[in-house]
Amino acid sequence: MTGTTSSGGLRLPRYVRESDATRTPLAFPGYRSTGLRAPLRTPVDLPHRLTEITGPVLGEDRVLPRDSDLTWRSDGEAQGQRILVYGRVLDSDGRPVPHALLEVWQANAGGRYRHVVDNWPAPLDPHFDGLGRVMTDSLGRYEFLTIKPGAYPWGNHHNAWRPAHIHFSLFGRAFTQRLVTQMYFPDDPLFGQDPIFNAIPAAARHRAISRYSLERTQDNWALAFEWDIVLRGADQTPFETDDDGDVA
Repeated sequence: MTGTTSSGGLRLPRYVRESDATRTPLAFPGYRSTGLRAPLRTPVDLPHRLTEITGPVLGEDRVLPRDSDLTWRSDGEAQGQRILVYGRVLDSDGRPVPHALLEVWQANAGGRYRHVVDNWPAPLDPHFDGLGRVMTDSLGRYEFLTIKPGAYPWGNHHNAWRPAHIHFSLFGRAFTQRLVTQMYFPDDPLFGQDPIFNAIPAAARHRAISRYSLERTQDNWALAFEWDIVLRGADQTPFETDDDGDVA
């Protein structure tokens, strides 16, 4: 990370970008919808200004402890394999990012979202809505309890199935600071035919895959998966860009 001084004397951060070999392209032939929404011209990276480093805070006191437990909704327990997902949010030089808001959404154990457009015949779970949020602590750590999501079909190509994954949305200290990404699970047999995962350059794909942790696994209760999120720099986690939009 380096710094530059603005005309008003404020030192603004500038970050070394990841290399082209690990930067996810905006358009990927195997992922059909990118052909409709990827920009035709090369994006221009804009420097940080006051808008990016100041603004209204998100109000961490509005995030409640129960928001990080997705396994209990509507006075009942969700069905499926309980998992503890935990890790750290880090900056490009390895420093923890405290008090960042993480929002997650995912399919249920049968691979179905609680969403009006998801109508494939997998059962809905009345006690699982697939939504959660948590704030990182002073050391950049986060964790939440959920159900391992199932694979599900989608219309990208014949017999297309998405690997199990959890969507993450990360907010900074202002509303303009938001990144979206996906976390996968180790050794998924569907990696090879998933164009969203394979759009990530091969050298960076491991950054999107969580690591099973026997140490944090809770006896007779929940498996544990560790996943650190690096916001930028040479080891940056693969993110969707503003031009990508939401993905399945």
